[in-house]
Amino acid sequence: MSSPRSPTSLLHAGAPALRDGSGPVNVPVVRTSTVRFESAAALADHHHRRAAGERVASYGRHGLDTHRALEDAIIALEGGHRAFLAPSGLAAITLVLLALLSPGDHALVSDSVYSPVRRVDDTLLRRLGITLEYFSPSRDDLATKIRDNTRLVYLESPSSLLYEVLDLPALTAIARSRNIPVVADNTWSGGWFLQPLKLGVNISIQAATKYIAGHSDVMQGIVVTDSHELTKRIAATHEALGLTVSADDAYLALRGVRTLPVRLAQHQHNATIVAQWLLSHPKVQRVFYPALPSDPGHALWKRDFSGASGLLSFALAPGLDTRDAEDLVDALKYFSIGASWGGYESLALIAAPERLREHSVWTGTQPVIRLHIGLEDPADLIADLAQSFDGLDQSSRRKLAA
Repeated sequence: MSSPRSPTSLLHAGAPALRDGSGPVNVPVVRTSTVRFESAAALADHHHRRAAGERVASYGRHGLDTHRALEDAIIALEGGHRAFLAPSGLAAITLVLLALLSPGDHALVSDSVYSPVRRVDDTLLRRLGITLEYFSPSRDDLATKIRDNTRLVYLESPSSLLYEVLDLPALTAIARSRNIPVVADNTWSGGWFLQPLKLGVNISIQAATKYIAGHSDVMQGIVVTDSHELTKRIAATHEALGLTVSADDAYLALRGVRTLPVRLAQHQHNATIVAQWLLSHPKVQRVFYPALPSDPGHALWKRDFSGASGLLSFALAPGLDTRDAEDLVDALKYFSIGASWGGYESLALIAAPERLREHSVWTGTQPVIRLHIGLEDPADLIADLAQSFDGLDQSSRRKLAA
């Protein structure tokens, strides 16, 4: 397992400077739509500096102190060159795809990625003449998939829903040997348990909505680059699309970053206990969680990650069907039914069969339920799951009686 990092850099990155011998601990929320300049020459100087790549603002959309502080913290978190903020995780993904791909280009995408990537493909990229080809990182030879017009490799590790851990160093080595940039969705790890840029990835994407914000009250995406060249390309498209986030949301995400290591440690602790309990339950066929020694991706996870988050899935045992899955989640008391994750609360969601079929590693037929294990006492969560599983026996008797 990779060595855990010190949280010190996250606690101090972007801290406000002391002025006149004192200053606030937290960066103030700086809201503005307009930036004032003392002279026309000062305005022109800002425009020139911004065009040269400096993080200075000539308009409120560019962000001020609060945004800069969050960007600095994310750069420290991911070990990157530059960070860009977007209104959502999907907006961050779309930003990268539009920045790096042009009409006639081809991109290779791991088939188990966050499913809205396919929506961006279907509704936008195809219309622009851009081709996304989905491949299996574990079954296909990436080198043979690369075409003369391949301009990007897009990955997610671990993957959505089934948490397939990818061999990022091997995949990035193949792509980089052909001068093809590699992008990875790093949301599952929160950027704390994995640093993909150190494994050869060129751009890391996160939905800050999830673990970075950590309290289910922010929509935000983040893009982190590893080089000046890619920073220029992302910056140009970021500017053209007019992407921005509010100062209040930037502040909330920055507040979340400060406690990210301790929150994720607790999520991991709780999720591991629940995953082990699920593994031994007779109504569970399989648990998908890379931290379990029984998980197929455990060796790669142990090599590249320093921990595991609170997101896991499990398949119901044979003999149980979709109606049973619905009864199970409906009977849960501490788990809310919701599509997001990464907050303090526990959530449950039935994986749509069509989403599972997108994963080439999925060969099962049983319903899969995704759980986000929050910060509640794991004993309470297990008791809640136990009573819900017990309720399936009563539900089965009702079905037979009917």
